[in-house]
Amino acid sequence: MATHRNLDRKSKRDWRRVRIRKRVEGSAEAPRLCVFKSRRYLYVQAVDDAAGVTLASASSLEPAVKSGLKTSGKHLTVAQKLGLLISERLKAKGVERAVFDRGGYTFHGRVKALAEGAREGGLKF
Repeated sequence: MATHRNLDRKSKRDWRRVRIRKRVEGSAEAPRLCVFKSRRYLYVQAVDDAAGVTLASASSLEPAVKSGLKTSGKHLTVAQKLGLLISERLKAKGVERAVFDRGGYTFHGRVKALAEGAREGGLKF
């Protein structure tokens, strides 16, 4: 039987993601902010787990955010813009609070910049 110690990087992230999801649950008042990052882009969506509905989403592929990706070293700036964008979209729907789901990634770099951007936009975790 394979344990989590001898698995590849993706499988280890899946184990961490499951462990996080046991404790983190979103609602209509405080949706869960799910983060997914690929090598190049960053995606975030606000999910109401009780109803099973996505309330808002944003990605670094959007033209307003994507313009910052053309220069190297701008990934943290783009992540922060993305956090501001998702917080604006949630505030337009009347949501003030959220629960942050880092998706098995470490709270560092782009994930941390996204969270700080959402906090700057007025979202409370």
